[in-house]
This record gives sequence, C-alpha cells and structure tokens, in this order.
Amino acid sequence: MEMETKLIITPKTKIAELLDAYPDLENVLIDLAPAFKKLQNPVLRKTVARVTSIRQAAAIGKIPVETVVNKLRGLTGQGKLENIQENQGLSADKPGWFDEKKIRMTFDASEMIAGGGHPLTKVMQDLKDWKAGGIYELKTPFLPAPLIDKVKEKGFLVWSLEKAPGYFLNYFFKAG
Repeated sequence: MEMETKLIITPKTKIAELLDAYPDLENVLIDLAPAFKKLQNPVLRKTVARVTSIRQAAAIGKIPVETVVNKLRGLTGQGKLENIQENQGLSADKPGWFDEKKIRMTFDASEMIAGGGHPLTKVMQDLKDWKAGGIYELKTPFLPAPLIDKVKEKGFLVWSLEKAPGYFLNYFFKAG
C-alpha cells in the first residue's frame, strides 16, 4: 500500500489533512483503535478531525503516538520517527491542586457530542472570565485532547481521569 508522499506525517498532522491526502488510511486508523470508527461520521469528520492532531488522536485511542505515527509513515513510504514525546494528561494520580470542594461548574458534554456537536466553544466561553482557584469539571465520552490543549494554552492546569470505559472526567484549574 506504499503511496506517493503527499503529506509529511508527524504527531502534529491533523487527522483531516491526513485523510484528505491518504483516504486509504482511514481503515488503518480504525484497526489501530476502535475509537477512531467515529471518523466515519460525516459531521465529526468535518469538525473534530479538522482540529485533532495525530498526537491527540493517539491519546484518545490510548495508543502510543510513536506507534500511530510510524505505522502511518511506514504505509506512505516515509521513514520512522524516533523519540516522540507522549501526551501528558490521563492519570489516576490526583494532582495537589484538586479538591472537589473547589468545583465551581460542571458541564456534561456527552449529549452534545452524541449529537455531532463539539463542546469547545461552550467550554472556552465558560472559562473566558474564570476566577483563579476554582475548578471546572467537564464530563465526556472520550478524552477531548484538542479541547484540553486549547485550555492549557489559556494557562489552566488539567487533570483527566477515565472513571469507566467511555466516561471521562476532565478538570481545569486556574492557579492564583
């Protein structure tokens, strides 16, 4: 399945760009992680896939990013990348800043996501004037890696925890 190089594949490559350049790789992604089956939904393909990088998709699929990148690079005739840093985020270890009493707002995005929506705009609006010391709780059916990256860019500390398969708690904290 070796192909002409149309796009250099790195952890930062967006899923939509990847599939636009190499449509045959969709099944490879789905084989790597069943969570990627959502890419077949046209709404999610137009929205989430445009903002999600391979690094973020690997975190969602719970696969080492190096495995995903090098599998895709190998199928497109590109050499291996070495020493790719993993995404930090999911952890069972509670961070020192977390205290349930500090949760100021909770948003369960499961229904929105099931309907093909993306909670990024609402969450960023909720956090726009967020006061230091409070925690925002976001409930999702998968690790929302692109959203987490945006929240971190705004200076928030993040902790994500998988409470059960398909049920994630994501906590955003703004230090004082």
